[in-house]
Amino acid sequence: MVKVLDSIWGLLQMAFHIALGPLLHGRRTRWGATDAEVLQQLPGDELVREPDWSYTHAITINAPRSAVWPWLLQLGQGRGGFYSYEGLENLAGCNIRNVLEIRPELQRLRVGDTIRMIGTGFGPRVMMLDLERALVLGGKPEGDGSRATWAFYLFDGTGGTTRLIERGRHLAGQGILAKLGWGPYLVDPIGFVMSRKMLKTVKRLAEQPPEQRVALPGQFYQAGG
Repeated sequence: MVKVLDSIWGLLQMAFHIALGPLLHGRRTRWGATDAEVLQQLPGDELVREPDWSYTHAITINAPRSAVWPWLLQLGQGRGGFYSYEGLENLAGCNIRNVLEIRPELQRLRVGDTIRMIGTGFGPRVMMLDLERALVLGGKPEGDGSRATWAFYLFDGTGGTTRLIERGRHLAGQGILAKLGWGPYLVDPIGFVMSRKMLKTVKRLAEQPPEQRVALPGQFYQAGG
C-alpha cells in the first residue's frame, strides 16, 4: 500500500510539473544547487560541450563521502535500482528493484560498464569513475546526433558532511522524436521528479547509523576500462 501511495504521489508531481512546463523549468534545472555549483565546470562536461539544455541538482548529506559513494556504485537496473519511484519505473516496464542495503557484489564497477535503465540492456556506459568523487555516465552520439551525460559528484562539506551534485547535459539531434526524447519538454519535468526522489533517498540511506548498513569487507572498486 505504501508503494502504491508513493507512486500516486510521484504521478501527481509529474502531472503538476508537466502542466506548468516552462514556468518551472529554471527552478527544476537548479534544484538545491548554488550559483557557484551551477556554473562550476566538472569532469565529463566536455563530453557534451554545447548542450541544448542541462541541469544541476544538489543536496547536502550528513555523512562523509565514503558513506555516500557505495550507494552510487549500486545504481542500475538489475543492480541496486535508482532509489526513486520504483512503482512508476515498473509501470513503464523497467523491472526495477531498489536495494536498500549495501551489497558487496554490487560494488564492482569499471569504466565501460553499462548501467542498464531497463531489462533489455539499454542504458548509458560508465565514462569516468573517480573513487568517492565522480561517476559520469554517457555514450557515443546517437544516429540522429543526440547525446547526453548523467553524472554524480561528491564534495566535502562542512562538519563532515558531503555535497552530492547530480548533473545532466542533453543535446537533441535531428527530428521530432529526438526533440521529444532528448529535449526538455518531457525529460525535464518527469526526470526532475524522479531525480529529486533519488537524491533524497540516497541522503536518507547514507545518513543511517553504520550498524544499519552492510559493512564492506574490502575494496570492490575497479579503475580502468
